[in-house]
Amino acid sequence: MNGVRAVLKNIRISPQKLNLVAQSIRGARASDALATLKFSRKRIAADVWKTLNSAVANAENNHGLDPDQLYVDEAFVGKGICLKRYRARAKGRGSSIHKPFSRLCISLVEREEPARYTRHRSNENVESRAEAETAPSLLTDEKTEDNKIENEENLESAEAVE
Repeated sequence: MNGVRAVLKNIRISPQKLNLVAQSIRGARASDALATLKFSRKRIAADVWKTLNSAVANAENNHGLDPDQLYVDEAFVGKGICLKRYRARAKGRGSSIHKPFSRLCISLVEREEPARYTRHRSNENVESRAEAETAPSLLTDEKTEDNKIENEENLESAEAVE
């Protein structure tokens, strides 16, 4: 499927932290994903919200898609550059500090609202099901009648023996 994309590069956050937010919107409806990001407590959620909003605007204005039928097809997080800095430590040593950057690619697709699952049965299935439901009850009634007859015969024979 062809989708509409919006890309945000050089985000100053680690890819692992960005992926936590991206996971929350994958496969969701675009409007639901925007609401989720709006009320998220993660700092990066605001940047992801802007990117997703840009993708929705691209779909609506550039491709003429209906924004109510847009779904997040893919929210891909990639590694960007990593700045290396050094900090002085004890005994004349130094340690490196890594400042990672990330990139985010959000892809939207337009698809129909999934139909609600409904069961349609033909008349034959309904009739056969009704027969199947009544058949065991008839058998149980016959069995109980047979058991009653056998019990009465056993009682009569037991009384005759006494």
